[in-house]
Amino acid sequence: MTTLTQRVGRLQQFYELTKPRVVSLIVFTAVIGMFLATRGMVPAGTIVFGTLGIALVAGAAAAINCLIEQRIDAVMARTRARPLARGEVAPTQAFWFALVVLAVGLYVLWAYVNPLTMWLTLCTFLGYAVVYTLLLKPATPQNIVIGGASGAMPPVLGWAAVTNGVDHDALVLFLIIFVWTPPHFWSLALYRTEEYARAGLPMLPVTHGPEYTRQQILIYTMVLFAVSLLPFATGMSAWIYLVGAIALGLVFIGYAWRLKRSYSDELARKSFRYSVFYLSALFSVLLIDHYW
Repeated sequence: MTTLTQRVGRLQQFYELTKPRVVSLIVFTAVIGMFLATRGMVPAGTIVFGTLGIALVAGAAAAINCLIEQRIDAVMARTRARPLARGEVAPTQAFWFALVVLAVGLYVLWAYVNPLTMWLTLCTFLGYAVVYTLLLKPATPQNIVIGGASGAMPPVLGWAAVTNGVDHDALVLFLIIFVWTPPHFWSLALYRTEEYARAGLPMLPVTHGPEYTRQQILIYTMVLFAVSLLPFATGMSAWIYLVGAIALGLVFIGYAWRLKRSYSDELARKSFRYSVFYLSALFSVLLIDHYW
């Protein structure tokens, strides 16, 4: 029994390396992209293998991120409980685990979905694990803005899985997440500023101060509001989505305005949590509108 418990605990440690909560949002937006790519039903095989492949590659990217940021994670309260930071998983074990998961995910996409989705997913992996984590994050306060391109790719991957192509509607979905990323992450960075400074990361609140960051959050949130209306403007959606996007966007702007005018760590936490809800709700409303 003890051996079984130890094995389950070991599997749990490797599972935690994949950042399952982050991957769940990635998979959610990818699946939404699949359904938005067609007026009919998405083939079951595409849903199953597309979701599996994208989830595995995203999990591998998360594991590489944990590996590269092992020292940083160990000094931050938000991440110090991760298996690598606690020393429960050796770096070589994490590397080979990520490599195997990556290979399996890419093979699934290549063999059971289509090569285009595989190549786009590989580029997304490299963009997050290498360009963002290794190059941008420790070098520039614009890391989230530039690196957000990788995080914005999941609906494009889902779209490509169904159509074996990428058109302007898929790029609209990409743009929404791309513009959403800075106000989402900077809300977190505001109440974690001391931790980022201690870790030596040039996050925007560390390099430019909290007031400037709050101003940027407000600006990006207003831009996001405009971008979120593009699906209606381009004919991708109808009135159900428009009403939902306006309502969700106004609440988001309200949070950003309050952060700018009367900041508190608790308000920043609420803004961060709402940003996650906002993206999930926005894509859900878009899907409902699509099939209405």
